[in-house]
Amino acid sequence: MLNRLGYGPRPGDVAAVRTLGVAAWIERQLHPDRIADATLEARLAGFTTLTLDSRTIVQEYDRPALEERRARQRAGAPATLPPDPSVAIGDPAADARRAKSAAQQKNRTVLAELGTSGQLAIGHASGSPDATRSHFDAQDYMESATPGVKSTRDGWLNRYLQAHDAGHPLQAVALTTGMPRALQGPAPALAVRRIDDFAVRADAGTAAAFEAAYAGRGERALHATAAEAFAAMRQLASARRPEAATGVVYPRSPFGQALQEIARLARADVGLEIAFAESTQWDHPANEGGDTGQIANRLDDFARGLAALARGLGDRMADTVIITMSEFGRAVAQNGSGGTDHGHGNAMLVLGDAVKGGHVYGRWPGLSPEARHEGRDLAITTDFRDVFAEIVVKHLGADPVTTAAVFPGYPVRPAAFRGLL
Repeated sequence: MLNRLGYGPRPGDVAAVRTLGVAAWIERQLHPDRIADATLEARLAGFTTLTLDSRTIVQEYDRPALEERRARQRAGAPATLPPDPSVAIGDPAADARRAKSAAQQKNRTVLAELGTSGQLAIGHASGSPDATRSHFDAQDYMESATPGVKSTRDGWLNRYLQAHDAGHPLQAVALTTGMPRALQGPAPALAVRRIDDFAVRADAGTAAAFEAAYAGRGERALHATAAEAFAAMRQLASARRPEAATGVVYPRSPFGQALQEIARLARADVGLEIAFAESTQWDHPANEGGDTGQIANRLDDFARGLAALARGLGDRMADTVIITMSEFGRAVAQNGSGGTDHGHGNAMLVLGDAVKGGHVYGRWPGLSPEARHEGRDLAITTDFRDVFAEIVVKHLGADPVTTAAVFPGYPVRPAAFRGLL
């Protein structure tokens, strides 16, 4: 019923409602087993497997691809899968797909190179202990760092800023259209999509008059907020100055462009301590793809963006730690729509010169059905707060009082740190 109301009637539904009446039609939808449909049953009669259970199908029907793969394994040959029958030899479209797949796989190796150089570490089977599969709740719990608690008013990064306000208007900047949950709170932070957009678009005299008008306002909160905004504009002016070409190519996606802006801010020495960017469109419940397709495109953009940021920061990577997080992973098994459903465990990446890279950290729980969370998802063996806390303590230098304030209700224990730094 909800599907019909949400997506509109199926062909013939309107006529059926007029014929049967609303009450009878609803009753019919609620009890489809009572619908007499001899025509459909006759059409399905030829599909004998519909009446068989899965065990009978496995026992009675050959699986040539599986048997061929097993035979190759017994013979010591690579257990390659048979060619995709939908991809014809000499098919230009198939050739283009293969070329794109090869190019994207090459692009994604840039992250492997960061691992080889010791700058990239991976924390697998990580995430939130809360079992929600709601994007909104899970993201809120991660960015507030209070899993299961919806009443938390500020984000974990803002709580750090509250304890370590450096007095710089650009101490914390999000290259997003709105303030991310992690930076929301009483401590000052700036959210701007592009550096060049954050300015009073007028001549110098008009801009000065505009600032003076706000400064003359009696409301303390408005005066303080305006003062912070204009101070940030003056600081950003230095980041707009022409700089020597870095030769680094960033993806043209919003994610890639945000990372390029972060590198500009860092190189401008405007007091930046915390920066935030987001990569979107990772929810693929249908047609997810493999070497090509939706997931391949996202991984390509993600990998090239992070690698470009690391190169763009240059020697500033010595005092920079980049961390990636997501609200949850995906289910282990593919669903019936060629995609994956909301899952549980995930992976976190940590990059920087101070990172003990080249390793995968954490205990791997395995993917056997009995080892999975609720029988379907990667289980979590590393609480995401332990990864955040290790960075707050070891990189940002927070003392125990500050750390306790950043992670309320969570006993931060250095013994639980994974040794990423």
